[in-house]
Amino acid sequence: MVSALRALSNPIRLQLLRWLREPRRNFSMDGAIADPDEVGVCVSHIQAKVGLAQSTVSAYLAELQRAGLVHATRVGKWTHYKRDEQRIAQLVEVLGQTL
Repeated sequence: MVSALRALSNPIRLQLLRWLREPRRNFSMDGAIADPDEVGVCVSHIQAKVGLAQSTVSAYLAELQRAGLVHATRVGKWTHYKRDEQRIAQLVEVLGQTL
């Protein structure tokens, strides 16, 4: 729980997680090679939306992945990220019981 809260304490990481909730609504799917609902959103699409360096975006997403809030899937040479809805629901439940 602590690692998830730490990951969510950064406003940009929190925003990325919000955007990933509705990938088709929040990201341009031009040139997408995988279904964003099934596989997730490519780092390049996320980077284009947030306007930060690819290395920064990758570091933010890696932190969310370590916290168990997103899953990474490789498609060819590209990494796609998708929310882990079950883990997020568990976090919300634990917070509700703890606080």
